[in-house]
Amino acid sequence: MNAVEIEQAITDIAEQPFDPIEFPYAFLEAFGNKETTIKRLRTGASNKSDLGGVLQTNNIHILTSEGGQVTQMLAALKTSPATGKAKAKFILATDGKYFEAEDLNSGQTVACAFKDFPDHFGFFLPLAGISTVRQISEDAFDIRATSRLNRLYVELLKDNPEWGTAERRHDMNKFMARLIFCFFAEDTEIFIGKGRFTDTIAQMSERDASNMHEVIATLFRAMNTPRDERTAVGIPRWATEFPYVNGALFSGSVEVPHFSRIARSYLLHVGNLDWTRINPDIFGSMIQAITEDEERGELGMHYTSVPNILKVLNPLFLDDLRAKLDEAGDNPRMLLNLRKRMARIRVFDPACGSGNFLVIAYKEMRAIEAEINRRRGEVDNASDIPLTNFRGIEIRDFPAEIARLALVIAEYQCDVLYRGLKLALAEFLPLRNENWITCGNALRIDWLSVCPATGTNVKWQEDDLFDTPLKQAEINFQNEGGETYICGNPPYKGSKWQSNEQKADLANAWRKHPKLAKTTDFVTGWFARFFDYADKVPEAIAAFVTTNSVCQGQQASEVWPVAFERGCELRFAHTSFKWANLAAHNAGVSVVIIGLGKKNNQPKLLYQDDLLKQCTAIGPYLVPESLAYVQKANAPIGEQSVMFFGNMPRDGGHLLMDAAVARKIIGTDTVARRFIKRFVGSEELINGKLRYCLWIEDDETNVVKDSEFIAQRLRMVAENRSNSSAESTRSFAKKPHRFVQIAGTANETAIVVPKVSSESREYLPVGLVAADTIVSDLAFALYDAPLWNLALIASRLHLVWIATVCGKLETRYRYSNTLGWNTFPLPTLTEKNKADLTRCAEDILLAREHHFPATIADLYDPEKMPGDLRIVHERNDEVLERIYIGRRFKNDTERLEKLFDLYTRMAASSVPVKGKKHKAGANK
Repeated sequence: MNAVEIEQAITDIAEQPFDPIEFPYAFLEAFGNKETTIKRLRTGASNKSDLGGVLQTNNIHILTSEGGQVTQMLAALKTSPATGKAKAKFILATDGKYFEAEDLNSGQTVACAFKDFPDHFGFFLPLAGISTVRQISEDAFDIRATSRLNRLYVELLKDNPEWGTAERRHDMNKFMARLIFCFFAEDTEIFIGKGRFTDTIAQMSERDASNMHEVIATLFRAMNTPRDERTAVGIPRWATEFPYVNGALFSGSVEVPHFSRIARSYLLHVGNLDWTRINPDIFGSMIQAITEDEERGELGMHYTSVPNILKVLNPLFLDDLRAKLDEAGDNPRMLLNLRKRMARIRVFDPACGSGNFLVIAYKEMRAIEAEINRRRGEVDNASDIPLTNFRGIEIRDFPAEIARLALVIAEYQCDVLYRGLKLALAEFLPLRNENWITCGNALRIDWLSVCPATGTNVKWQEDDLFDTPLKQAEINFQNEGGETYICGNPPYKGSKWQSNEQKADLANAWRKHPKLAKTTDFVTGWFARFFDYADKVPEAIAAFVTTNSVCQGQQASEVWPVAFERGCELRFAHTSFKWANLAAHNAGVSVVIIGLGKKNNQPKLLYQDDLLKQCTAIGPYLVPESLAYVQKANAPIGEQSVMFFGNMPRDGGHLLMDAAVARKIIGTDTVARRFIKRFVGSEELINGKLRYCLWIEDDETNVVKDSEFIAQRLRMVAENRSNSSAESTRSFAKKPHRFVQIAGTANETAIVVPKVSSESREYLPVGLVAADTIVSDLAFALYDAPLWNLALIASRLHLVWIATVCGKLETRYRYSNTLGWNTFPLPTLTEKNKADLTRCAEDILLAREHHFPATIADLYDPEKMPGDLRIVHERNDEVLERIYIGRRFKNDTERLEKLFDLYTRMAASSVPVKGKKHKAGANK
């Protein structure tokens, strides 16, 4: 379940009559516990409570009663031996009137009326396995509001299906935007009397909702009509007390969808929430999800934490503004200059969605401005920072509308906070008509036409967010341009998952470098557009959140040489981290933050977790002081042995067999048994799965007539290959005995490396197999290689290299022989070095053998790795790293700095080695 579904479920519980027996089970079910789990608790099979309550191990201890002893019950839960023994994370006590709970890990508590406990649902989200940020746990209003609005939206579409069609979707979205504004306005004194909008609808509409649409339409008409014109146009007296809003929010059609009794109830429920608590930082992205069919099923998963957004905005420009504020102290002239500077700053998000980045930037700048005004004794001053300095491009119309609305709400909230309610109200209405969020395609629109660096005129002209054609002057900037900062979180999508339209958009963005459009992630289109923008506005700086794949593998060696050629550099960067959301399966996506600008001599800032490193350059792989990019090599640049692809059967599975079949044939077919060999790929090596294959050399095909098993299998292989759509496979139908691609076999042993493996392990999986083992195409092999090669692969140093220069499959390591192994920079090894590393490899294999039959997956689980295995790996790391620098490296950053320095020197002096093949050859 996601966060919104949970909120809906517990709200339903709070609205039902309290049942002390059923409440614990209903509560647990609301947080996603399955029916079988609830059943086991009901029967006592898994209920460990010693107080007559419900205790779920590793989760929560709940106690209910009919009398007013809630505080005492909570104390009893806390001291209960069963609570500690079961490692409960939460305790909860309620009597249906009062509600108390405690997070036993953090010590945080909740105490409220029972009917209000859904307001605190964020507190309990860890019960559903949802990783939350503190802000959502403390203020869950945005999710509650989204939940209510989603119910209303879905209910309205049931009765007005035409409003869900493409032709009317914009009308529906505009209606929802108007409602959101009214709910906010009635609770923040913008409308006279708290709750007046909701109360008026409740009073003037019939209980069966038959005239609901007419009542709301009348209110919308009133808000679009100046007060002195209302009598003439027939606005009824009960609607005349609402203010004139203007700002194009209520202009145009005031048609309202028809309401059912249920939809009326939902609207009143939404209106009864406390909308003073709206958080425009994140509210927009959640509201956006309501109206997107493909996203509604994932409601509540679109939360982007403010700290993550600040990882973009702080180094982009906010840190500098704060530093200048500190430098100014109480100097009136310096403070005034800083305020004037901020009034001219332009913040531009060319993938703005519902405006999160723009809202955060605005609020942070207002906080700095407020401190300037406080120090200058001008706290009542109106803000000099115009909303129209915060520009965006968004391809979908509703998010664009919500972005502008979120900024308007943020402005009002900042005015209330820094200047007081009276002044905020006096200047809020009527809204202005400017349209500064452009609805369009950011990879097609000239960014200069939306956010020019100088002057005030804007060339781009588009219908406004509410379908009213605008005059050019209405969308111009208020102030002459100063600094321009570009930011955002553009869509990612790898090249394989891009639609034809997206591929065309990317080709348009990379039209000066067309090859890049074919292989790079969609997000790089925003890099391309920035390079074009920076050619005209060299002072501009951009910062984008992007998948870490643009700083790994082939993309890193393609994108960044172009960036450097265009005169750009990485001004700052955040190394890989998880971009948080509220998904119950919160794997998140691994991202980096890239700060781009034209080359200058200022220090570059590299952020890694909580550490900051200043350097003179940041490279394509986010390594300090090295601009080198790694290119594929056909042979190793160092002394390591040649690594081959495994062998590819393309047989429809008919040359392969599981352990049971292999045992049977070996025991019954004397001819076939000598052709059955172990078959090892990634899964077999890592998880210990036993698989076998038929391996028949070209000069041994006469055995087919002597083994019915072999003959039958080869007939099936031939048929499968004959039916293939690939000519290269069909051509092998006449040779069904052999694999289509054969890289080689070993005379004695082979070192095997999986192509893909989990990023959670501290070391790359690698194994040693005997000569009678065939390595599959899902792994790489070093045939008959010296064992010290295994020590290299099993090292921390090599894992860090692979994680940096090779691309990833999702978040897993994707090994590459040409990009990762052949390029691995290895110092010249003495015979003693090789002997020491060989001993390390032997020790690793012996330590594994000591734990037989544990698999690599078992042994390298980071939480369960045996101590003796960890010790020999530490020894291996120490031996190898002393070869490089005479001591252990301090951290991975130092490892990468050394590796890239060595790679640069070795790559420059190496001569490509051709023709290095194993005895079997490549693609024999």
